Amino acid sequence: MTLKIKGSGLKKVAGLAGPFIGLLLVISIFSLMPEVSDRFLNLANIKSVATQSVIVALCALGMTLIIVSGGIDLSAASNLALSCVLVAYAINLGLPPLLAALVGVAAGGTVGFLNGFLITRLKLVPFIVTLGMMGIARGLAKWVARNQKIDAPLSWLNELMVRTPKPSWLLVSPGIWIMIILSLVMAVLLRKTVFGRHSFAVGSNELTARLCGVRTDRIKVIVYTISGLLCGLAGVMEFSRLTVGDPTVAMGLELDIIAAVVIGGGSLSGGEGSILGTLVGVFIMAFLRNGCTMMGWPNYFQEIIIGAIIIAAVTLDRLRHRQE
Repeated sequence: MTLKIKGSGLKKVAGLAGPFIGLLLVISIFSLMPEVSDRFLNLANIKSVATQSVIVALCALGMTLIIVSGGIDLSAASNLALSCVLVAYAINLGLPPLLAALVGVAAGGTVGFLNGFLITRLKLVPFIVTLGMMGIARGLAKWVARNQKIDAPLSWLNELMVRTPKPSWLLVSPGIWIMIILSLVMAVLLRKTVFGRHSFAVGSNELTARLCGVRTDRIKVIVYTISGLLCGLAGVMEFSRLTVGDPTVAMGLELDIIAAVVIGGGSLSGGEGSILGTLVGVFIMAFLRNGCTMMGWPNYFQEIIIGAIIIAAVTLDRLRHRQE
């Protein structure tokens, strides 16, 4: 019994340390390359990588909740695009920037709620529901924007993702601070609340959780709604970065979002995952893309590397579960 407990503890430590080792490995590899060593770890580049990570990180926070509870969301990137377009559209209608941002976040939450509602009420597989919602949200974004970018007047919203913030004492962009604060909130929600424990229970064994009195359908609806709200906020950040509402933005980004959670230790089988691990996963991919770009490697090469990392992460997760 003692040996079994020790073995389980070692596996847990290894699972937590794995993503950090991966991040250090990526940083070390590019730091040692003479072509980019003098630029890769300078403060300006680190701030740039952090700013570029905000959008994926916000969506990945919600995706962590979903994957922990045993689900999946393929509509996250399309939800982001719809929010981005609606923010620009609302500003052009004359709404104040704050209200326009709330419209974008609310739209994201609505898409998330519909995902959870359809999954629980119609007893449909999350993969199918969110795949359909991916097309619906992307189509709505193109319809609202009439298949073109929506230009909008500049406002304080466009300052959320600047690399040189105003006032200067912020040090980094407001978007990064928002990401940090929400990460802390989500970490507490997932680890220190009844809702978080119930989310893990649903992902580990839904039938057992239901027999123990957990209202599994309610948990799923709340999880998908929270994730949708975070995707809506990511859409606001995307609008801030682009300064336009673009219905074609974030094509394929859902793979990066899911990959960040998986690389960070989340299990596609449900019941496992952490906010810290997800953030490490986000930065692994961000530094990897940044280093590849600095090296002048083509985009398809970056995609091949990230695809291989995803397969390796899922394979390790499967092997770990077989040994338990």
